[in-house]
Amino acid sequence: MEHATKYPHIVVHPPALDGSRRVTAGDAPLGIASHLDDVIEILRMADLDRIEVEESDLIEWQGGGPDDWPGLSEHEED
Repeated sequence: MEHATKYPHIVVHPPALDGSRRVTAGDAPLGIASHLDDVIEILRMADLDRIEVEESDLIEWQGGGPDDWPGLSEHEED
């Protein structure tokens, strides 16, 4: 049972209007991600880089999964 408390509950929140997504651990904000690499870097900076971002049950993806980053294609047209 100890491993269940080893990592906080991490949430990648639904995309904002600009496509960015908040990342939190419990009630604590960790950062804002614009793509999957940002989530990986945010977790690394929080010393949570042992978590498999795309496959972990420790991360709750709200409003879409690790491949859902709306707004990215709009930036490519510039």
